[in-house]
Amino acid sequence: MSNYSKQTNWGQFVPLVTVFFFWGFVAASNDILIPVFKKAFDLSQTESMLVQICFYVAYTVGSLIYMAVSKGLKQDLINKIGYKNGLIVGLLISAAGTLLFYPAANMHSFPLMISGLFIVGLGFSLQQIVANPLAIEVGPSETGSQRLTMAGGINNLGTTIGPLIVSFAIFGSAAAANNDVSVESVKVPYLILGVAFVLVAIMLKFSSLPAITPTVLEDTDDATPGEHRKSAFQYPQLILGMIAIFVYVGVEVSTASNLPAYMEKSLGFETKDVAPYISLYWASLMIGRWTGAVEAFDVSAGFKKVLRFFAPYLAFGVFLLVNAIAKHDLSHFYVYGFIIIAMIICDIMSKGNPARMLLIFSVAGIAALLIGMATSGMVSVYAFTSVGLFCSTLWPCIFALAINGLGKHTNQGSGYLIMMIMGGGIVSFIQGYIADLTNIHFSYIVGVICFAYLAFYAIRVSGILKSQGINLDKITKGSGH
Repeated sequence: MSNYSKQTNWGQFVPLVTVFFFWGFVAASNDILIPVFKKAFDLSQTESMLVQICFYVAYTVGSLIYMAVSKGLKQDLINKIGYKNGLIVGLLISAAGTLLFYPAANMHSFPLMISGLFIVGLGFSLQQIVANPLAIEVGPSETGSQRLTMAGGINNLGTTIGPLIVSFAIFGSAAAANNDVSVESVKVPYLILGVAFVLVAIMLKFSSLPAITPTVLEDTDDATPGEHRKSAFQYPQLILGMIAIFVYVGVEVSTASNLPAYMEKSLGFETKDVAPYISLYWASLMIGRWTGAVEAFDVSAGFKKVLRFFAPYLAFGVFLLVNAIAKHDLSHFYVYGFIIIAMIICDIMSKGNPARMLLIFSVAGIAALLIGMATSGMVSVYAFTSVGLFCSTLWPCIFALAINGLGKHTNQGSGYLIMMIMGGGIVSFIQGYIADLTNIHFSYIVGVICFAYLAFYAIRVSGILKSQGINLDKITKGSGH
């Protein structure tokens, strides 16, 4: 039971969600860095994916360091230093990573550049460990998932505008942009980002965020369906779910990471003109998550039906607005409004059941990738960007299915799932390697395989959970990552 009143403490929640924004901003901006680094350092597609490898593997390394330090202290590290201090330390670590961009640009060093991204990712891993439970704790537990969903929406706002801002900082305005790619142009935006990290850390220091959240220590197995087991690894839904998180983050990240190379090589786009489409891809996740968030509101069934159509187009409007501000030609994007209808239909068909949603959206993701591979021109681009729509709700579905029935091992299981975020880097690297062996168009077969596993997991986990007496229609989904 929370110690706070039955009202969300917005004075605590608002400064907290700034870190969610940064996670999205940097993750999506990497997709702009990839083609810039590829040209500046004369990299192959495989080598350019080291950007994602370093950033996403840092989450796993950070989690392992956190576990090792906690074990050495014989108590949870965050409970020792405090939740507020944990966030501040994470922000300062990320700020230190951005400082490396300055000497890396001056020395024209790709290894130093990606080392900086790795350190930024290390800081993010600590922030992830702290911020998710803290978002639940700053208000009543009954509305914790709603706050996480809202925080996920802020995260997706960062993914939508990040590529546009970084592209503007590197190339200039859409009208005045030139095609010269210089690593020198990268250091200033990332130094500004580092200053922003430090300013937010200072803001959090003087905020009213709680130092430590209550820790549940009792054995909750008796209140949980299923067998009593000694370790989280004894639950097949978790083991299979870890692979599912790995391939889900993999297909989500690799689809966007390889899109610039596809648009440049196959469609003749200039690097500077790719940013709006990367923004559209990540905005697609925001569109889908805003649609999925409708279930979190306590309104009538009739009003929810209205919101199911209103919410995605509101999110699409945000995408159009930020691109209008960036002075991009919007005429290319209006047709995407019709593609969003397919996602709304999938959402309605799922009926709130996470396993059914995972299956339907995974099949839709396979269809989108196959259409993209079978076509050319802008049809293929819209097909590939629509993968974002069908990835949008998969994280909370997989997470909910993987940790249900774990009882007292739930926190341990959650930690293992967070570690599998490294799939974003590894799957991107694999797709880049296949692109070099064959071609960038065919390389999207990697995403098809990832979605196929997710469809298998949706079917398999249904049987596993039912055998443990868990009703799939009563599982509550969490937030997007």
